[in-house]
Amino acid sequence: MSEDAPPPGGGPAPPHGGPVLRRMAGRGREEEHRAATPLELFFDLCFVVAVAVAGRELVHALAEGHAAQGVPGYLMAFFAIWLAWLNFTWFASAYDTDDVLYRVVTLIQITGVLILSAGIPRAFDHSDFSVVWFGYLVMRLALVSQWLRAACSTRGAERRTALKYAAGVSLCQVGWLGLLFLPDRAKPWVFLAMACAELAVPMFAERHWQTAWHPHHIAERYGLFTIIVLGETVSAATVAVQSALEESEALGELLPMAAGGLLLIFAAFWIYFAVPIHQHLASNRQSFLWGYGHYFVFASAAAIGAGIEVAVEEAVGKAHVSTFAASGAVTVPGALFMFLVWLFHSRHYKRGTAQQLVLPLSALAILACTFAGGGAVLLTGLVASVTVAVGVWLSTKNPPLAEA
Repeated sequence: MSEDAPPPGGGPAPPHGGPVLRRMAGRGREEEHRAATPLELFFDLCFVVAVAVAGRELVHALAEGHAAQGVPGYLMAFFAIWLAWLNFTWFASAYDTDDVLYRVVTLIQITGVLILSAGIPRAFDHSDFSVVWFGYLVMRLALVSQWLRAACSTRGAERRTALKYAAGVSLCQVGWLGLLFLPDRAKPWVFLAMACAELAVPMFAERHWQTAWHPHHIAERYGLFTIIVLGETVSAATVAVQSALEESEALGELLPMAAGGLLLIFAAFWIYFAVPIHQHLASNRQSFLWGYGHYFVFASAAAIGAGIEVAVEEAVGKAHVSTFAASGAVTVPGALFMFLVWLFHSRHYKRGTAQQLVLPLSALAILACTFAGGGAVLLTGLVASVTVAVGVWLSTKNPPLAEA
């Protein structure tokens, strides 16, 4: 992959709510005071609706003991949501004009994710991906129109990059259409192939020209989406505990579970934002790996809330799974989150072996909590809290690289 980058200055920052049409020029990687726009925040909030629907379907599958079907379905639905969010985020970082046409096309993308959300239950229950595909198609064609608009506003290598994006995304939609007509047993494998094709589009398109995404802006956008996903996790867990209290008197079992779940989510927030990441986003090679790795970070964060719901339902006798399985619904995504945040995010700023080992060892300890029976969720929260405390103590003795 070429490391050729666009000129750092880029175009001027557009004022919010600008004219109907503005030239779609690259923004520049060193633009000052670059921050998320209200439209981007609205975009994230609408996308988290789809995350909530996927999480709810995962809860139903796990609570009924259908993890073998529910987990792949969740991962596929989450991939469609995440990829559309990712592509919009990186495009907006480079080419956001915030004019009327740009806003209208973005609202069309939001409409697409809401259509996709409506189709997720059918995809889980009947392996019918037609509505999901149509919603995804709406989002992707809207993105293609943005890339074509960028191509019309640029020239040379930058224009060719925009056209490659438009062509690559368009071709992938043909492959996704074929997925609808395949037998169920073949769909996961074709899905995996198409997912790889989608992820290859940016690497193919930006071989000779890097789009002018902004490191600070990208780091902020990922951080904001992490906050929203964790917020949805808190909401889902709170509703689950509230519903269980209304239907059961198992207060003694639910209070420790609620406390443990809350501690785990608080720790997840603390750990993710313990270090800044924008300095690591220096090239496409580093940034693509970091950005793609967040699929697993986001998916595991959202699954924590689903796991807490399953554990609550098992505690009051509504779930048809064992205590061990219900505990694993919390500990597995919790451990994955800890390990993946270290792998893709925080290890770049850790000093020494002790700091590097905190999160991987915490992930192993959280997995071991699965064997704690009814106290697994509370113990998981306590382990996560100790992880934060140890991390803070080590950072005071030896500040991370970004702060040294």
